[in-house]
Amino acid sequence: MNAPAVLLDVNGIEVIYNHVILVLKGVSLQVREGSIVALLGGNGAGKTTTLRAVSNLLAGERGEVTKGSIALRGERVEKLGTAEMVRRGVIQVMEGRHCFAHLSIEENLLTGAYTRSDGKAAVAQTLEKVYAYFPRLKTRRSSQAAYTSGGEQQMCAIGRALMANPKMVLLDEPSMGLAPQIVEEVFEIVRDLNAKEGTTFLLAEQNTTMALCYADYGYILENGRVVMDGAARQLAENEDVKEFYLGMGGGDRKSFRDVKSYKRRKRWLA
Repeated sequence: MNAPAVLLDVNGIEVIYNHVILVLKGVSLQVREGSIVALLGGNGAGKTTTLRAVSNLLAGERGEVTKGSIALRGERVEKLGTAEMVRRGVIQVMEGRHCFAHLSIEENLLTGAYTRSDGKAAVAQTLEKVYAYFPRLKTRRSSQAAYTSGGEQQMCAIGRALMANPKMVLLDEPSMGLAPQIVEEVFEIVRDLNAKEGTTFLLAEQNTTMALCYADYGYILENGRVVMDGAARQLAENEDVKEFYLGMGGGDRKSFRDVKSYKRRKRWLA
């Protein structure tokens, strides 16, 4: 059986902020159609910047891709505007949820369909589908977003992205600030959407354990570089990953990249 086609191909990108701060240093990754891919690593590793580079949201942060390429279905897209990326089916859910506080849950969801041109009936059908995946949102549909819980706001942010009929959703830290039970609920919905709708996900997540449970493939970033990648199950069982990211090792080591560089180099050259 042939592997699914590559939907997103990020090849050796460098990102600089304010013309001087080098944040990404040659990041390469691939996301295949219908997969869930996790970007893992601590604070400041470059996960959010990678997502913003893909969705072309860097300009608002005074950042730019200065080297490398980003291709969607084989076509270079790093120079396209964010609106054009949305039209091509790439939607980002920002870290921190970012709902419109003064609007109701349903009004928030409907803003996600702003770019659609397939008519009210199709939008209404998508809205019902979103409510089927997020029944809690249907219950709170008329509530002002500001007065809903963090979990409900996260669900609303994801649901709003789905209203645009995306081919790929970029999720930035979906577990941040949420109770473990709600985190699991959100990830279960992501898995459901992937399995039933074929939606592709690229998610940045500090909760390595949770992300590797649900992802197909993972990339570990440290200081703006990819230091390891592989099938999620293999990463979860890898001794280096257990020690540095899953809290299962001992010792007082500070940098996965520095301490493991010799071992990794030996393994890669084998």
